[in-house]
Amino acid sequence: MTGDASTGAGDDDGASVATTDYGDMLATLDAAIEEAQRKVESGRVYDAENEKVRIKWIRALAYTVNVRRQVANDRDLEELADEIEQLKQQQQADSAGGLVTGAGGD
Repeated sequence: MTGDASTGAGDDDGASVATTDYGDMLATLDAAIEEAQRKVESGRVYDAENEKVRIKWIRALAYTVNVRRQVANDRDLEELADEIEQLKQQQQADSAGGLVTGAGGD
């Protein structure tokens, strides 16, 4: 699913495409979490078979919440890496420009 979106992306636009993919992934995971919560909370347990199904939904919910956390962490780390790269480039540009600000001559 995400492979198709990244295949058509240009090399210079990789960061914004990845960020968009994270938003789509999180939205899909949120929908799955809501559905699993609904199944767990609204299910009526009359016999052992229904309880087994309910336990499977609980496991699916726990797994999906964990995956969502991992995707959100990956997104945050990517954003921080981009911000660090921008700061490095800005610092290099300031150094190459001869330190116009911050140094007094007297």
